[in-house]
This record gives sequence, C-alpha cells and structure tokens, in this order.
Amino acid sequence: MSDLFSDHPDAYAPLAARMRPRHLDEYVGQSHLLGEGKPLRQMLRQGHIHSMIFWGPPGVGKTTLARMIAETSEAHFITLSAVMSGVKEIRQALDQAQQWRAQNGRKTLLFIDEVHRFNKSQQDAFLPHVEEGKVILIGATTENPSFELNNALLSRARVYRLRALDETELERVLEQALQDPQRGLGQKSWTLSTSIRQQLVAAADGDARRALNLLEIAADLAQEGDEGWFISEAVMQEVLSAGGRRFDKGGDLFYDMISAFHKSVRGSAPDAALYWYCRMLDGGCDPLYVARRLVAIASEDIGNADPRAMQVALAAWDAFERVGPAEGERAIAQAALYCACAPKSNAVYRAFKQCLTDIRKDPSYEVPLHLRNAPTQLMQAEGFGQGYRYAHDEPDAYAAGESYLPEPIAERRYYQPEARGLEIKIQEKLSRLQARDAESPEQRYPNRNHPSC
Repeated sequence: MSDLFSDHPDAYAPLAARMRPRHLDEYVGQSHLLGEGKPLRQMLRQGHIHSMIFWGPPGVGKTTLARMIAETSEAHFITLSAVMSGVKEIRQALDQAQQWRAQNGRKTLLFIDEVHRFNKSQQDAFLPHVEEGKVILIGATTENPSFELNNALLSRARVYRLRALDETELERVLEQALQDPQRGLGQKSWTLSTSIRQQLVAAADGDARRALNLLEIAADLAQEGDEGWFISEAVMQEVLSAGGRRFDKGGDLFYDMISAFHKSVRGSAPDAALYWYCRMLDGGCDPLYVARRLVAIASEDIGNADPRAMQVALAAWDAFERVGPAEGERAIAQAALYCACAPKSNAVYRAFKQCLTDIRKDPSYEVPLHLRNAPTQLMQAEGFGQGYRYAHDEPDAYAAGESYLPEPIAERRYYQPEARGLEIKIQEKLSRLQARDAESPEQRYPNRNHPSC
C-alpha cells in the first residue's frame, strides 16, 4: 500500500493533493470521531473495519480518511467515482477484489466518492458483495444518506457525520503547508500577516482543500521582502475576488439554509431571517426562490393574523421582476423582515389540512338542497334552492341559524383563530355570530346543537 501515501509527491500536483495527510498525526479535524477514545480511532487501532458512509461537506477529509483506514488495516484499496462509473466499472472493481482476496488473502476496501450519485440499480450491484463481506464499502457523500441511499445499503453501513473545519483547524492546515519543505511551500521563508491568514480562513469556509487552493494561488503571486516572502492585501483581494462560498443549490446546505430562514421568520426573529437570506444570496441562491417561500410563509405561519403579509410578499416578488436584482433583492429583504415581525397564526394551515384529511376519509356527502341552484322548473320541483335565505336580506347580512355544511357534519369547526393580530377580531366576530345561531328560532337543523367557539 505504499503507493497510497508517497513521501515524494508529484511536484506538479496541486498543493491540496501534495499535502494530503499520510497518518493520523497529520490529519486535522473530526476530533469527535478521531479523538482519544472516539469510535473511528478505536477501530483504526483494533483493525476491525466495517462498511461505512462518510457524510459531510467538501474538503473535510472524507477521501483521506478512507485511505488511512485502508493503509492501517492493510486492505487493498480501490476507488471509484460515482460521477464517472457505472455498473460495468462496479463489476470490474468487484472482480478485482475477488482476485486480490484469492491471490493474497487480503480484504479489499472499495471507496466510492459521491456515492449519492449512484442510482438504485448501481447501489444494488454491490449490495450482495457488501452483505457477504467480500468488500468493505466506504462511501463519501455531501448529501443526507437518509434520502439518497437505499435503506438496504444504509442498514449494512454505519454513517459517520464529518464536520466543516473550524478556524483553528484551518489555520493548522495552512501552517502545515507553509512549513513543509518537501510537499508544501516550506522551501521559502514565509511571513503572513494576521489579516491575510484570517482572510484565507474566512474564504475557505470550513473547507481544507479550498484553503490550500487559495493559499497556492496567492503564493504564486507573492513577493519577497526583507523578512521573507509575503502575500500583499492587493494580491489577496485579487485571489478572493472570485467569491464562492459553500452553497450547493441542489444539495443539503441549500435546504438547511432555507429551513433556517423559514424557521427564523416563523420564530419572529428578523435579524436571523435577514442573515440567512443574505447567506443564501451570497452563495448564489435565486432570490425569487426566497420570494416564493415568503408567499408560502405568509399563508402557513401568519395567515389571517396579518393578511397584509401576503400582499407584502407578493409585492416584493413583483418588484423584483419589475426592477431587477439590485433593488429587487432589497424588496424581498423588506418582505422577509415584515413577515418575521408580523403576528403569527397557523390557524388557516391547520384548518385547511384537517379539512382535506376529513374529506379524504368521509363519504361524499351531497350538497344540501337549499344550497343548490334551481335554474329550471324541474330542479325547482325537486326542491333545489328551497328554503335558502339570502344573507343580504337578513339583519346585518347574516342568516342566523342557517347551515352551509351537509347535515351529518353540521357541527364541524375547522377554522379556530388564534388570539394574535387581526385574528383576535375575527374570533370575536365568529363568537358573536355563533351565539346568534344558538339563539335563532330559524334553525336549519333544529335537532342539532350549535357549539360555541
């Protein structure tokens, strides 16, 4: 296995590839898994490896950790990329594993990068071999395995969650590269200011590979001074001008941020709502996605407690389409802050959901005769429309005692306003009307009780 971690890396390989850790002492991050007494460190020491899934953001050491496990356990290492490989390549790898076992008596560790990109049939292709122990599978994914991998595969592999590197860990990664004379940049003496280091760490955004890539680009543009080589602020700004935070518009991070945004608005936390909105903009999110989500929030979480929230959300959507991103993004921010500060009620959401549930399980009740139109003599003769009370002809335009539901479910009440915002007034009005219903001598269904709110 000496080819896995060469002491003489290709000089033309990127810095991130040259600085790939060769053993645990060089590995930075994931202390919750690799610290003393933690599960993966114990497994590596004992050499009892099992199939596993590494789930975490890019650049946190998933591939490197898989290679270390293969090296430590003296396993034959085969790597596949789910982007480039199909069922044919999977079968070839499995055949190779079988031959290796027959010839050398050693197990094979099959590492599959971006395993979430395999479809069901591709995952099924290696499932029997994992079951029978012919290969040890390690899959790496940036997506939630619960949604992307077959249940059968998940039941046979332990999932480990890898975390983004924190600032201290990223500084260690940069320092290793600056000091290492063989694989890193240590052939020169470097003087990096605190500001430059902080900018590199911030731009890396938890991704060690990105930190090293940015350092390598900046180092190529570095200058030599009296105290060694240094990276100027101008160079740093040029290197960082491309931007690019961690943000996968189709992946977990996208949905995590949208979730955080929605929960912040629902939780009446305007500062947090604005923060997550700006984070998504910074990562390249379509602002209209947020506008559409605000329209949903206005109905689901605010409802009739403040009906203006819906108008504000729709107006922001319209403003963006009329004036473009520069002013439109600010209009959506205004709508987000309004919705976050608005009184909250999910009474509409609960009523709608419960009504749909009931309709799907109830029989198809007929429309009561008094509610049917009667445009023909035949329909009139059948009693259609008979006894209908025209609300505008009644006191206060309300036909007290009338019912508009089928008789078997006449007592049902779905909409229960909350004691917040405008729904306080709505509740008061409904209570008055229901009291009038109970007192009215003209009951549509006189043998039924009329519950109060």
